[in-house]
Amino acid sequence: MNNKILTPREREVFNLLILNKSTKEIASTLRISEKTVRNHISNAMLKLGVKGRAQAVVELLKLKEIEL
Repeated sequence: MNNKILTPREREVFNLLILNKSTKEIASTLRISEKTVRNHISNAMLKLGVKGRAQAVVELLKLKEIEL
């Protein structure tokens, strides 16, 4: 896979996700709609070829796209 898989916004969403933020909290923090948050998560999961948020986080950590 390419070096940087996520867009900057997708990375922001996942960085908040690993802080245990809800979709609603992420939307509020980033000043975007909950639907947009879900779209960012879905797009990232598609790129990674995974089926869930948790699996996406694991893959992103392995790829060093995000850090805990």
